[in-house]
Amino acid sequence: MATDQLSETFMALADPTRRAILARLSEGEASVKELAAPFAMSLPAVSKHLKVLQRAGLIEQGREAQWRPCRLKAEPMKQAVDWLETYRRHWEERFDRLESYIKTLQAEQERGDTPPATDGQAPQD
Repeated sequence: MATDQLSETFMALADPTRRAILARLSEGEASVKELAAPFAMSLPAVSKHLKVLQRAGLIEQGREAQWRPCRLKAEPMKQAVDWLETYRRHWEERFDRLESYIKTLQAEQERGDTPPATDGQAPQD
């Protein structure tokens, strides 16, 4: 079954090691050995993480003589951010409505329109 680009991106970002590798690459190109340095794992293990990132389109690996620099590719991240942005706007609108509702309740309470609820339940007469 084929996986869409967005799913590949989120799958790659799900691992903290891969996120750390991307953070390092955001500073500039690096070799596999340089990327592996902060981790207590073998070069083949780091290479597996790099393959996942490459498959997701988040990095590319070049070839300059015997040096194979890795570099960040931002487009898949932008697609993920764009997708998340719709949900951020949705939740901000909901929080804004909730804030407005709470302010209305507080104003009513200050005017004495509604007795304060002390335990989260409706007041009993």
